[in-house]
Amino acid sequence: MSKFYGESEARLREVFKEAEQNAPSIIFIDEIDAIAPHRGEVVGEVEKRVVAQLLALMDGLKSRGQVIVIGATNRPEAIDPALRRPGRFDREIAIGMPDKKARKEILIVHTRNVPLDSSVNLDELAQITHGFTGADIAALVREAGMHALRRFVPKIDLSKGVIPPEILQNLKVTKEDFEAALKEVQPSVLREIMVEVPEVHWDDIGGLEDVKRALREAVELPFKHPELFEQVGIRPTKGVLLFGPPGTGKTLLAKAVATESEANFISIRGPELLSKWVGESERGIREVFKKARQSAPCVVFFDEIDAIAPARGSRFGDSGVTDRMVNQLLTEMDGIQPLKNIVVIGATNRVDILDPALLRPGRFDSIIYIPPPDLESRYQILKVHTKKIPLDKDVDLREIAALTEGYVGADLEALCKEAGMFAIREGVKPIVVKRKHFEEALKVVGPSLTPDDIKYYQEMAKNVRRVQTRREEKPLMFYR
Repeated sequence: MSKFYGESEARLREVFKEAEQNAPSIIFIDEIDAIAPHRGEVVGEVEKRVVAQLLALMDGLKSRGQVIVIGATNRPEAIDPALRRPGRFDREIAIGMPDKKARKEILIVHTRNVPLDSSVNLDELAQITHGFTGADIAALVREAGMHALRRFVPKIDLSKGVIPPEILQNLKVTKEDFEAALKEVQPSVLREIMVEVPEVHWDDIGGLEDVKRALREAVELPFKHPELFEQVGIRPTKGVLLFGPPGTGKTLLAKAVATESEANFISIRGPELLSKWVGESERGIREVFKKARQSAPCVVFFDEIDAIAPARGSRFGDSGVTDRMVNQLLTEMDGIQPLKNIVVIGATNRVDILDPALLRPGRFDSIIYIPPPDLESRYQILKVHTKKIPLDKDVDLREIAALTEGYVGADLEALCKEAGMFAIREGVKPIVVKRKHFEEALKVVGPSLTPDDIKYYQEMAKNVRRVQTRREEKPLMFYR
């Protein structure tokens, strides 16, 4: 591009003239969207003239001869449509994300000169680096090498200026180095949105054994053993909706299932997709699913999904934005473009206000009620939260579980924390949490749920199937 009138077009003509004089030749235009944007969407006249000149050079009255033009871009939708037809760019080749086999080949290339330890398994690395591009894998290998060097730097006397051969012989990149590098190198395609690989395991969640089994079958099994579904000839679960009282562990369950299934995890808080600009909220949902397809296998988690998917027509004064967001979500989950190796998990404590169209097989196939913890579940939750707490012998967790009727998981965590604070305030060393500390904490931390609350959610759970099949304009409401 040039600031002088006509210079930009002249430079293009010179490039094509030089290519013709040195034919056969290839003209490679990198980031072609910068010089050939959509003419209807740019304001500057220079860009429009450059596009017109490029069109004339590629398919004008004069033949190009033995000159091939190759363009590269990561934004094909931003290129002027006139270029994307036979006679100009005859073929469009989409270079997608590398699959497991391709990732292993890329790893072999980048570790060719790396001294690998016997503990490093490239097949395992290829399995867990889903969503990584070639550049990401190169960065991963480089970062693993840097971790290995940091381990050996203290053993080297830099003042001598010579590294002993025995140290060089023992310098190996281990499996632990790659695991450390994986925590620092993220897939580049996911850096624009909230993404994480959570470190929450099933052992970190007390109780809820039936819910854990249902989630394993719905999410973990299709990701790890897709061949089982192919043999049976059934479609894996597309979506799972978790609903129940606040604090029962819905978000924690979603993180655990992403960890155990070794999938990427995109966490979306419902309200953060809302925008004051027309069309931006729907665009946000499209972008989330676009990134999920590129980084599959992936778990897309919508926390507080009722904020973006209420029953259509139930909200007034929002210019219809939530209705359009529901339409976009319905299209993404069960539209023409299929979801492959993607599971959508939604969490809400207001399933009664969700749009009924979401609550059907093909969208949210599994609707799982997360009940308040019973006596055994409360005991298991207390065991999890007191795992690192130095308890006195007089502390009976089963007795505490019996005294915490109406407490949810978040309440029990707060109870353990408060008991620990009472022990710290005593100032006695070593710190030991005793029964009296839990008794004092019980006076401070009360239950979140009353008997009426529990009855309300139990009624909602009984009627959820009726909500799933109901198709009236007004959603089924539950009144307390």
